[in-house]
Amino acid sequence: MSAGRQRGSDLLLVHRVRDDDEDDEQFKPLDWRLALRTLRYARPVKRKLAVLLFLTAARAAQLPALVWLTASIIKGPIARGDLHGVYLGTLTFALLAAVTDAMFHFRQRYALEIGETVVNGIRSDIFAKMQRQPMSFFHRMKLGRIISRVTSDVEAVRVGIQDVVFVSAIQFGQMMFAAVVLASYDWKMFLVVIFMAPVLWLVNNHFRMKFSRLTRASQESFSRVTATLAESVNGIRVTQGFVRQDTNAGLFRSLLADHSKYNIALARTSAVLAPILELNSQFFVATLLIVGGWRIFHGNMQADDLIMFFLMSNIFFSPITIIGNQYNQGLLAMASAERIFWLIDTPPDWEDAPGAAALPDPRKRAAVQGSAGCRIEFRGVSFGYDPARLVLHDVNFTAEPGMTVALVGHTGSGKSSVINLISKFYLPTSGEVLVDGREIRTITARSLHRQMGMVQQQNFLFSGSILDNIRLARPEATLEEVSAAAARLGCLDATEEMQDGLETQVGERGAGISVGQRQLVCFLRAFIADPRVVILDEATSAIDALTEARIQRALATLLRERTSFIVAHRLSTIRGASLVLVLDQGRIIERGTHPELLAKGGHYAALYRQFVQVDDRR
Repeated sequence: MSAGRQRGSDLLLVHRVRDDDEDDEQFKPLDWRLALRTLRYARPVKRKLAVLLFLTAARAAQLPALVWLTASIIKGPIARGDLHGVYLGTLTFALLAAVTDAMFHFRQRYALEIGETVVNGIRSDIFAKMQRQPMSFFHRMKLGRIISRVTSDVEAVRVGIQDVVFVSAIQFGQMMFAAVVLASYDWKMFLVVIFMAPVLWLVNNHFRMKFSRLTRASQESFSRVTATLAESVNGIRVTQGFVRQDTNAGLFRSLLADHSKYNIALARTSAVLAPILELNSQFFVATLLIVGGWRIFHGNMQADDLIMFFLMSNIFFSPITIIGNQYNQGLLAMASAERIFWLIDTPPDWEDAPGAAALPDPRKRAAVQGSAGCRIEFRGVSFGYDPARLVLHDVNFTAEPGMTVALVGHTGSGKSSVINLISKFYLPTSGEVLVDGREIRTITARSLHRQMGMVQQQNFLFSGSILDNIRLARPEATLEEVSAAAARLGCLDATEEMQDGLETQVGERGAGISVGQRQLVCFLRAFIADPRVVILDEATSAIDALTEARIQRALATLLRERTSFIVAHRLSTIRGASLVLVLDQGRIIERGTHPELLAKGGHYAALYRQFVQVDDRR
C-alpha cells in the first residue's frame, strides 16, 4: 500500500469515528426543563435544598444591604460628625457582615452536599439503565461514550448545580434587590439604568448561540477522545503485535487537535464576551456619572446622594461580569445534562412483554442436584442484527431435555446467533423460539438466565478473588460446595496450584492467571449454578489437550440430564453430541448424529476431515 493510500485510509478511519459519534441534536436551543429535571435528583435532601434556597435569597439581599448600610453611615453620622452614630453604624455593619459570612459557610456546604446527591443519583440511574439494555445497545454504543457520560458529563452537571445555579441566582437576586433600592431612592436615575438593559441583552443574545454550538461540539469531541482511548487500551495487544503504535498515536493526536480546536474557539469567545461585559459596566458607570453630575449642577440631586447611588449601582452592575463567566459553565452543564438524559431515556430495543411470566424452576423441587433440562425448539426462526440483513434463515430444530446439540460450521455461519437467541440476548426477527413449550417472548429474561450456565470463548472474569467469580451465579454457595464442584470437574488440583488457591486475586478481565486457568474458572462458575441449560461457546478453545482429556468425564457427568448447546471444533465434544447441526450462511444444511453425518459424506464429513487434520497437528 502506498503512503498516500495509507494516509487516506487513516483519514477515513478518523472521519468514520467522528460520524459515529455525531449528535444530530447538538445544535438545538437550550432547554431549561433539563435543569428542573436535574434538581429532582435532590429530593433525598429536599429540606437542605429548601434551606439553601433561603440562604441564597438571603445572601442576595445581604450584599446590597451591606452597601446600603455603608452609604447610610457615610451620608448620615459621618457627614454630621456624629461619633456615637458612627460607632453604632459600624457595630451594625459588623454584625450583618458576620451573619452574612456564617450564612455563606452553610450555603457553600449545602451546595456541595446537594451537588453530590444529584451526581450520585444520576450515575446510579445511568448504571441501572445500562444493566437493562440488551446486547444490541452495546454493539452500537461505544464504551468511551458511556464512560464520558458517567465522568466528564456528570462532573459538568455537578459544577452546574454547585456553582452555576446558586451563584447565578445570588447574582440575579443581588441585581433585583439593588434595583429595588435604586428605584426607591431615585427613580429618575434608575430609568437610566433600565434604558441600558437592552444593550446587555443584545450582547448576550449575540454570544448565546455561539457558546451553545461550541460547548456541545467540545463535549462531542471529548467523547470521541475517550472512546478512542478505551478502544486503544482494550486492543493494546493487537496494536503492539502489528506495530501500530505510531499510527494510532497519530490518529489520537488528530482527535486531540480537533478537541483543542473547539476548546480554543470557546476560550476566545469567552475572552471576547467578558471584556465586553466589563466595558459595558464601565460605560454605564460613566453614563451615570454624566447624568448625576448634570443633575447636581441643576440642583436636582445632592453630591452625597450621588455617592450613595454609585455604591448601589456598582452592586447592580458587578454581577454582570460574574454572570457572563457563569454562562459558559451553564451551557456546558446544560449540554452535558442533555446528553446524560438522552442516554437515560434511550428505550431498549426490546423488553420483556407486559404479560411475560417467570419460567418455572423444577430445581427448587428437586431433592438432588442435576434436575431435568429444558426443551428448546426453533420454529421457522429468521434473525438479523440489522432486520434488513438476516444472518439466520428459517431455522428449525428441537432439543429435548438431556440432549447435547453441537453447532458446527465455518465462521459466520450463524452458530453464535443461535446461541444468542436461546439466551434471549436477542429476539428473533421472525418465527418462534420455545422453551418448555412457551414462546420465549412470554418468559422473563431474568428467570431464563437463572436456569442457564454459559462458558464463552472470551473467558471474562471480574476483579476480585477466584472464589467470588465462581460464586457469581450462586453467592450463597459455600467454600465446600465450590471445592466439591471443582473436584467433580476434575480441576481441584488446578485451583489449589494457584498462589492463594480459591482466594487468589485476579485483575481486570482475569489478569494475573493463565488463559487456561481463566477457562477452568468459567467452567466452575457455570456448573456451580446447577443450570438446566448449558451453553459452551468455543469453551474449550483455550484448554490444552491434556486438560481437556481430564475434564471430559466430568463434563459428561455434569451435562447429563441437562440440555446443552455446544459450539466447538474439538472432535471429542462433537462425537458425543446427541444432535449435530451443520450451519452454512445462516441455514441448517445437515443434521444428525456424528456417525450418520459421516456416512452421508457431505458437508459435515468435509469439515470433520479438517478437524482431524487440526487435531493431529496438536
